[in-house]
Amino acid sequence: MNHFFAKTACLGVLTLTLAGCGHAPQVMTDGASATVQDHTLAVGNNVVPYRDSGGAGTPVVFLHAASGKSQMWVHQIPAFTAAGYRFIAIDWRQPNPGHRTGTASTILIDAVMQQLCVDKFHLVGSAAGGGAAFQYALAHPAKVRSLVIANSIGFVTDPDYLKMGERTRPAPQFNALPVEFRELGPAYRAANPEGTARWNALAYPFVPAAPTLTPQTAPATKGDAPAAPKPVLGNGSNIEVTFARLETLRMPTLLITGDADLYTPAPVLRQFGRHIRHAEMAVFPETGHSAYWEQPAMFNRRVLDFLGKH
Repeated sequence: MNHFFAKTACLGVLTLTLAGCGHAPQVMTDGASATVQDHTLAVGNNVVPYRDSGGAGTPVVFLHAASGKSQMWVHQIPAFTAAGYRFIAIDWRQPNPGHRTGTASTILIDAVMQQLCVDKFHLVGSAAGGGAAFQYALAHPAKVRSLVIANSIGFVTDPDYLKMGERTRPAPQFNALPVEFRELGPAYRAANPEGTARWNALAYPFVPAAPTLTPQTAPATKGDAPAAPKPVLGNGSNIEVTFARLETLRMPTLLITGDADLYTPAPVLRQFGRHIRHAEMAVFPETGHSAYWEQPAMFNRRVLDFLGKH
């Protein structure tokens, strides 16, 4: 008999109810990669797709960029499953076209992990997925074995940092550029037109901003317990990310970017590194904003080396 549980969380306009562990999904394969299972999970009024290789290995959870979906991690499946890890990728940003709940990503991620009865895992996020990973790690630090943030602006809201972003990505001109220009480096686009076309076929239309769910005040704390981080307007049910809050993270962290990343150039990566205790950093050559796709062998090797230590 399956163990059943129910949890209801009401944050703003989203209500979540969970029951049970696991599903009976359709089995799919990605070419020569290991077998993964495609699942869906009801979260509020939305259907959240996710992919799971199953198995008894330590879970590694992958969060895609805003311009992507869980299928974008196809180059990671064979490498991570061959290394003995359980591969899980969640469509956290747009779980159902027409029902964008990216601002509820912490709820969505936790819903999937509770449904799978996974208590602790490595968390890997690319681009906007890196921001969602920071938000999740701040909300549930005890559940995150280690954190890998690749090519991400991190959803940091510090005023000076936001002003720097305005200088490096001036609006509206930057957002008017083709998404593959912003997300893939020039070296990759020049050398791999087939890979560029495949990336475009898998990517969702770029969404520059997500709608806002009505936030609630963080619950009061008793005694000397630290105050819970408060969500703010613009993050919906998620915790606001600031450099001061990132300094509270204690899990091992790996920061990655590309030398041609238009969002997260190397100086920005180093800025994150100064605020995250004992963070490791890597800058990939001839790489833009999608290291996992542009340099999959380098990405997989570096992340697996990092996970192997933790």
